[in-house]
Amino acid sequence: MFSSLYPFTFVLSLAALSGWFFYRDNEQRSELLRKIFLSGIAGFGVCWLMAEGQWSYKFLSLLRELLVLGTVPILLSIFRKTKWGYVVALLGVLTGLRFFYFEKLKNTFPQADFPKGKIEITAAPAGLDPNGELLLELKEGVQLADIQDVLKKYGLTARPAFTPKDIDATQLDNYFVVDVPANDDFPKVKKELSSLAQTEWLEENEQVSISPMEMEPMRPSLPIDKKFGLNDPGLVNLWGFEEMKVDELYSVLKDKKPVKRALIAILDTGVDANHEDLKANFISTKPAYDIDKAGHGTHCAGIAAAVSNNGVGVASFSQTNEYVRVTSVKVLSDGGMGTQQSIINGMLEAADRGADVLSLSLGGLSTDSRQRAYQKALDYVNKKGCIVVVAAGNANRNAKDFVPANVDGVITVSAVDTLLNRASFSNTTPDVKMGIAAPGVKIYSTIPGSVYASFNGTSMATPYVAGLLGLMKSLNPDLTTKEAYKILNETGAETQQTQETGRLIQPGKAVSKIVN
Repeated sequence: MFSSLYPFTFVLSLAALSGWFFYRDNEQRSELLRKIFLSGIAGFGVCWLMAEGQWSYKFLSLLRELLVLGTVPILLSIFRKTKWGYVVALLGVLTGLRFFYFEKLKNTFPQADFPKGKIEITAAPAGLDPNGELLLELKEGVQLADIQDVLKKYGLTARPAFTPKDIDATQLDNYFVVDVPANDDFPKVKKELSSLAQTEWLEENEQVSISPMEMEPMRPSLPIDKKFGLNDPGLVNLWGFEEMKVDELYSVLKDKKPVKRALIAILDTGVDANHEDLKANFISTKPAYDIDKAGHGTHCAGIAAAVSNNGVGVASFSQTNEYVRVTSVKVLSDGGMGTQQSIINGMLEAADRGADVLSLSLGGLSTDSRQRAYQKALDYVNKKGCIVVVAAGNANRNAKDFVPANVDGVITVSAVDTLLNRASFSNTTPDVKMGIAAPGVKIYSTIPGSVYASFNGTSMATPYVAGLLGLMKSLNPDLTTKEAYKILNETGAETQQTQETGRLIQPGKAVSKIVN
């Protein structure tokens, strides 16, 4: 409540103070405006005091607002001799503040929307998508009308599951999502559909989710390490830059120009497209994807492609911001829930829009022994030139039991902590073909409203790898997944449990393999 009243009490105080300056020779009006100002500034003070946020941040915000409160009335007093001139100038100032400053005021304390300690993302219940439990692949040339008797028998409804743009490059257009009524016939339905001569494949449309994000306390402010050559204040919180030797990367990139500006697609809960540390690197896929109520997708986007060296927020591997861009494809609900169908459609859409790297910080336990639809989707996006990076998962189990981390052909990312131990929550990657590690504990990045927070998860490790692969693709657009993984693995550093995590990415050494 206090954070939402903050901008209105400020504007009221500013308007009253400006009027008080103008009418200071009119005792009656001056007294009224003085009372309004004092009431407004008192309310503003209460809002500032009660709003959630670090005290260092709150004092900087207060200083900013006091400078505006002190400067605007003085500047307006220049027009005091002409009433209409003063009114026009005041309206001009208030209009300017409305369009150029009010949004910043509104977002001064968005931390109030992110409870201390944990952002609760709704956990996926055991089971399937209640609106479409099965994914049915019909044989080439078969139509739904050909199995209408079975659909009618059980009261099933079916609709096309996937929408690839290039239908000649895949058989995913033969898939249908089948909604099974809530009754005891599900095993019979599954068995009968599987046995049909017209059926090529049948699998369950499983639900997946992102894990709850643990909010980490902020580190004390420290001087920015000059060896990185960046002025982003949040750099002091990016401990992973030391372990990944990002200064070596920047040395390798000096005077190296990209062949193209690679596009990284964050398949998640959406991304705050107007975030101060993302918007210069952001390109919109759809307006509906450019909002993030959960915060998860925005956090991932900042790790992969935050604007570096702009004096605000954090930095990414792209020091000069000419190597990568980032976009959002919303495949999860605001509560962090999705399905196999929604994720695959997101993969297809991102590839069809020209993405070079797909970053998927999501997943769940898989009950099917094979994930044929995911495999076909991966084949499709690979043909389009995409590399797919997936979180290993946060269950402290083997990633081979989690989808899409276990899909053959994705790069699966585990998380390490500040001591390069496997993070206590991170799934292991010895039984997936392309496992790699990145920092995933106390990861400081962007969240909606042009603010920042630290979270834990393989979700946070994944966009580090995606950001590096985007950089590598910008230098070699023809780089394949296998080629890229070979470079990451050969140049990676040992962790405390390399056998469980894979090797820790070393961006400088990896990029050296591309440019030398």
